[in-house]
Amino acid sequence: MAKYEKEVKELLEYVGGKENIASLMHCVTRLRFVLKDESKVDIKKIEALPTVKGTFTQAGQFQVIIGNQVSEFYKEFAEYAGIQAVSKEEVKQAAKQNQNLAQRAVSNLAEIFAPLIPAIIVGGLLLGFRSVIGDIYMLNDGTATLKDVYPWCQGLYDFLWLICEAALHFLPIGVVWSITKKMKGTEILGIVTGVTLVSPQLINAYQVATAENIPIYDLGIFQIERIGYQSQIIPAILVGFTLVYLERFFRKITPQSIQMIVVPFGALVPTVFLAHAVLGPIGWQLGEWISQGVAWGFQSSVGWLFGGLYGLFYPVLVITGLHHTMLAIDLQLCADPVINGTYMWPILVLCNIAQGSACLGYILMNRKNEKDKQVAVPAVISAYLGVTEPAIFGINLKYIYPFIGGMLGSGIGGLFSMFFVCKASSVGVGGIPGILSMKIESIPMFAIAMVIALVLPVLFTMILSKTKLNKFGKA
Repeated sequence: MAKYEKEVKELLEYVGGKENIASLMHCVTRLRFVLKDESKVDIKKIEALPTVKGTFTQAGQFQVIIGNQVSEFYKEFAEYAGIQAVSKEEVKQAAKQNQNLAQRAVSNLAEIFAPLIPAIIVGGLLLGFRSVIGDIYMLNDGTATLKDVYPWCQGLYDFLWLICEAALHFLPIGVVWSITKKMKGTEILGIVTGVTLVSPQLINAYQVATAENIPIYDLGIFQIERIGYQSQIIPAILVGFTLVYLERFFRKITPQSIQMIVVPFGALVPTVFLAHAVLGPIGWQLGEWISQGVAWGFQSSVGWLFGGLYGLFYPVLVITGLHHTMLAIDLQLCADPVINGTYMWPILVLCNIAQGSACLGYILMNRKNEKDKQVAVPAVISAYLGVTEPAIFGINLKYIYPFIGGMLGSGIGGLFSMFFVCKASSVGVGGIPGILSMKIESIPMFAIAMVIALVLPVLFTMILSKTKLNKFGKA
């Protein structure tokens, strides 16, 4: 007898039977169904199964939280239901059939940035570490940094810039590559095109504002400024999609026998020309308008209110998947040579911590609930390290009041953060380690904001558990 035989049979029945399953895969802890009709799902019966820790729907997928034993459960389920294994990409494509146009656009943007996140996080962390070495005057009565006193620290400071520059300044290469990969274009053309945006031939984007003379390419009838787009996101996105669609066009009209020559030439050369003559300047301007608009809101006399509202509602963005779009704005703020940092990422850090603390508050009030403890304990740790989905979908949204407690805590934390204008040098880990990404002058007050995000959601969750909100949960 199979270990999960009874539950497998019941789960198949409760999701509407095999005929209701368009595709299925699993990740580290969850079964991820793409269903033809979600109205046929009996969520209450599914969540009553002993092995199931919770359910939620996101990005067109109905997800069932199983835990670390998910691979074994999946194998038994797939064998019993007669479902063939499919790739993650196939599941995503099937899930998009359940999404509207706006949801698909957000999903595509998220999928473009998802492969870049590990490099961005490492770059942000190392940038913060470099600040500790080279920007904090902690020695010789506050007149010298570590690199001023110790030669090996200067060497380490310079060496770490190799990684930071590659991950953050040369980010347009990754963006264009990721677009070509996502859109099934030729990836090496994406890499080459990305390199042309940050080539050493071009003046560095961070030096444009102070440069006395900007060099040009003199092409006779017109000239193109030799400006680089280091760290610029929007120009890279425009260029990436232009490359993909030009490649598709030339591949469609070119005979198979000469595609190897015509397609790369026809896609690459016009794209690079347009990148520097048209798309780059347009993207730069759009990026400036966005970053300056966001900065105006956060730097205004009511910036503290913006911070509070962003902290309050950011967890809602996580539910919808719209939070992925915020990364592009964060990176654009960091790339702006005037703003040179982001106000939004610190608040994201606080939101992640707050949802973890709200989950902690719930489990402190429900110590005897062994089933929820199996979800909550690792979810709290995960949230404190920057991944909130297990806490939000596994516990907080399931019982409602912990989610609201987390929102209130992060709202107050965001208000506090913006009242003292806390700013990060770059994005990094969205949890407690996020303090390493902060500007040196922001660290003391942001540390207090982190304490607020750690403590208040626990208290709010405990208080709300005594109110009528406790009756809205699915327990």
